[in-house]
Amino acid sequence: MTHNSLSFLKGHGTENDFVILPDPDNAIGLSASAVAKLCDRRAGLGGDGVLHVVRSAAHPDAAHLAGEAEWFMDYRNSDGSIAEMCGNGVRVFARYLQHAGHVEPGDLAIATRGGVKHVHLDKSGDVTVAMGRAVLPEGEVTVSVGERSWPARNVNMGNPHAVAFVDSLDDAGTLHTAPPFSPASAYPTGVNVEFVVDRGPRHVAMRVHERGSGETRSCGTGACAVAVAAIRRDGADPAATGDPATYTVDLPGGTLLITEHPDGRIDMTGPAVIVAAGEFEAAWLTETAFA
Repeated sequence: MTHNSLSFLKGHGTENDFVILPDPDNAIGLSASAVAKLCDRRAGLGGDGVLHVVRSAAHPDAAHLAGEAEWFMDYRNSDGSIAEMCGNGVRVFARYLQHAGHVEPGDLAIATRGGVKHVHLDKSGDVTVAMGRAVLPEGEVTVSVGERSWPARNVNMGNPHAVAFVDSLDDAGTLHTAPPFSPASAYPTGVNVEFVVDRGPRHVAMRVHERGSGETRSCGTGACAVAVAAIRRDGADPAATGDPATYTVDLPGGTLLITEHPDGRIDMTGPAVIVAAGEFEAAWLTETAFA
């Protein structure tokens, strides 16, 4: 590395927090161990993941998308592994691009390993992300906590979800361990489980156990799955009514607005905040990560 120090920012979307590394020319070699060090909440900067900001044309994983999207979200999980997409992360990524003067409010395309994502930066500060369409597999599913069990809706948002409507969010228990589900064949690789209560018309609140992570403060695909399940429960399926349906979904870390359109497209709108900017020693990263 030619720099003695590297710039970073911290941001969050409904309390999913990220270390943002601006690197337009893809000059920083990011190993898995380096990412894990950056995300360490005691020995590093702390975060649920790293948003590595690179021009698409400069990164081998995104060069083929450069004609559609100038910027590539090279997203890494906090353990250093590579992930295709992160709904909360892409909102924060878009907010950073605006913060840095790379883009103006309005419509924006961002390259990810999950394809090009279309984003709208509102002047009010909220960011809307096109999340694709839900798939609703047939068959009954049940989820359990202790001795109690509830029917759940099977919703796939590119990842699997089981959505259970309950009387109280306390019914979910501690969510330290994954809630059991049946039949096992419904989710051969595990599932994200959402427990949902009504707050008002088209307004729900949720807690989620994310597969492999435990309870989290926010889950963008989970909020989409919850809205889709609530829309079906309430008889408001846009494909049948011809009208979009928008639900407010409260999560422990904040609130998201989810809209399903008659053609099945789902938009997720929520906050994205840049909270800090600074520098760290490049030598620290190389010494601690590669020693």
